[in-house]
Order: sequence, then C-alpha cells, then structure tokens
Amino acid sequence: MEKIIVKKSTGLKGNIRVDGSKNSILPILAATLLCKEECIIHDIPDLQDVKIMCRLLEELGAKVEKLGTDSLKVRADNIKTCEAPYELISKMRASFLVMGPLLTRCHDAKVYMPGGCAIGARPIDLHLKGFKYLGSDVKSESGYVHATAEKLIGRDIYLDFPSVGATENLIMAATLAEGETVIENAAEEPEIVDLANFINSMGGNIIGAGTKTIRIKGVEKLHKTEHTVIPDRIEAGTYMVVAAATGGDVMIENVVPSHLQPVIAKLRESGAAVEEYDDKIRIKAGDTVKALDIKTLPYPGFPTDMQAQFMAFLSKAEGTSIINETIFENRFMHVNEMSKMGLSVKVEGSSAILKGSSPLSGAKVKATDLRAGAALIIAGLIAEGETEITEVYHIKRGYSNIIEKLKSLGANIRYEK
Repeated sequence: MEKIIVKKSTGLKGNIRVDGSKNSILPILAATLLCKEECIIHDIPDLQDVKIMCRLLEELGAKVEKLGTDSLKVRADNIKTCEAPYELISKMRASFLVMGPLLTRCHDAKVYMPGGCAIGARPIDLHLKGFKYLGSDVKSESGYVHATAEKLIGRDIYLDFPSVGATENLIMAATLAEGETVIENAAEEPEIVDLANFINSMGGNIIGAGTKTIRIKGVEKLHKTEHTVIPDRIEAGTYMVVAAATGGDVMIENVVPSHLQPVIAKLRESGAAVEEYDDKIRIKAGDTVKALDIKTLPYPGFPTDMQAQFMAFLSKAEGTSIINETIFENRFMHVNEMSKMGLSVKVEGSSAILKGSSPLSGAKVKATDLRAGAALIIAGLIAEGETEITEVYHIKRGYSNIIEKLKSLGANIRYEK
C-alpha cells in the first residue's frame, strides 16, 4: 500500500512553482470536443484526473498527443461514439463535463453518473435542467443520463445555485447552439473565465465570463487554437498555508494574486506577512497564529477547497476558530483523522469549532478526499513525531509532484510503498 510519511519540519524556505489549474484543464479538455481541428494546450499539470480525462477523450474518438513535458495536442475531428464509458466516468466527477460538448456537437450524449471525492451531494440536476431549456430531451435511468436534440436553441437560463460544473457544461452546450443563450446566476470562478477564453480563442462568442451573467452567441464551427492554462489557485493556496504553518518564508511562483484574495486576507489576519507581486506571492510566517472565523462561499468568497488546509493551520492558533462550511455538507471528513493527531475540534451542523494551541502528534491517518489529504500533510509537518498517510491516490488527483516540491523547501516527507 502506497503511503506518505511526514515528520515535523519547521522554517521551510525557498521558491516553489505552481502548475496549471486542475479545475481549468479538465473543462478545457472537454471543450476540445467542440472543435474538429487541433487544439494545443500548455502548462498542463501531471495529475491522475488529467490522465483519466485524456483516456475518456480517446475513448470518444479524439486523438491526444503529448508535446514535451506539459503540453498536449488534441484533435476531435472524428467522434466515434457519444457514450462515455462507466469505468472512466465513475472515477472522476469532472468527466461529466463531456456531456455538453457531445450534445451540441453530436446531438446525442449518453453519460453515466459521475464519481469523484465523497465530500457530499453534488447533484447534476442544474446541468440537466439547463440542457432541457436548450431543447434537449433528457432521460435519466439505470445510472446514466441520455440526452438527445435535433438542434439546441439558445435561451435564458437561471441557475438556482452558481454551480461551477453546470455553468461550464451549459457554456459548452451553448457554444454551437442556434441563437443566444444567457446564463443568470452563473459561477464566477477564474476557471470559468479560462474556459471561456479558450473557447473564444477557437472562434466562440462568449461575453461576461467571471460575472453573474454570461452571454453565449452560438457559432457554426470552431477552429484550431493554442492556449495556456491559468495557474492553480488551490495548489498555490495550499503552499501558502504550508509556509505560514511551518514558520516558513516561501516565494510561490506562477500565481495570479487576484485569484487568491480571500486566502491572502485570512493569512494576513492570522498574523502572516504576505507580499504580492505580478505573478508571485511571498509568505512569511508570523511569530504567533491568531484565531480566525472562516465561512466558505462561492467565488469570490473563501474557497471550500482551502477549508481543510486552514483547519490544520489553525491548530496552532491562540484562541478558538470557527469554520462554517456552506458549499458541501460532508466536507468535514478530515476532522476524524485530524482528531487522531490531537486536534481539538467539535463539529456542530455546518460549523467546526477549533480550540487552538493544542499540539499535534504524528499518527496513522488516511486521506478521505483530495483536499483532506493536503491538510493531513500540513498537519504532519507541524506535528511532533511521524505521520503516516494512506489512500494517497486522492492527493495525486490534485497535486503534481507535491513530495518533491515540499522537499525542495526542506520538508521531511517521502513516499513509501
């Protein structure tokens, strides 16, 4: 069984480079199905989820070719099937994003219910409701969704919740639809903007990405393009917390500081010093850690994907911290694992109440999901003794070369099989 062994590591220092965004590249890869010509994409992170998405594209008939260490060329001129296989869809929730492109490109899409991290219910009803508004006949049965449409017609769509996945799927479905589609209460994440920029670079007509109202004017076809993925703000935020938690001084490169303002604000509030540059952020840990109140919200609020990492960090805080999780109802699974390490925390409904200044001790724990795994690494770096983390495949889904990157800063961490 593969595992990660972590020992207490203080004063981490150095420079670390963030990879391209996991949450950008997955919808962008799905969007290559919209185009019959080649798409070249740069700064692709070496992640298991990316490999699964590439396999899915190939199963559908696309040609995927690796260029160098972090670039891909995709050409989907011949889609041979509109059915996404269960074995791939079940491994990763983002694979459901092929439904919008398949529906608008082939007028037929059969996709099994998605899998991924078990952090709570993430229903696809908003996706399906939107497809119906665009003129698709949608049937859900036997664990899969089958959507058909002679043609998609642009309409006004209001999302009951600003779902990132639904916004992305509907943008892609509307790209080749007839007329104009308007998505109200759309998700505003930077990854939505990156997807829109990618599609627009192929000849799409998308206006308003990054705001609550997105307008998509359908086009007849798209052309070849070349695109560089934005930096991963969650990977950047994770290393920012690593620096603050270990008493470190770290320069994080290849970042967009404006994407990280909620994380920056909370780190400053905790007592850390944060210096912002054009594409870099420097984190210098404070002498003490102040308690925080955190509430996760859709972008531009505090990201739910950073909640677990801050919980590990706030074990060092002076006083009581409260984390209120408003996005996923089951995103405190890491609490049980951190409690094994001595974290004093009580969960009441959607809130976790942490008593700080409770020293952590190394223990045998498991990564219950992707971000929980990152949080356990942070906990291991500040805990006395040795921490053994299992089920590390979750971590590999979202962090490329995390062990090597942390080692470069002076962390005592390694893989074991």
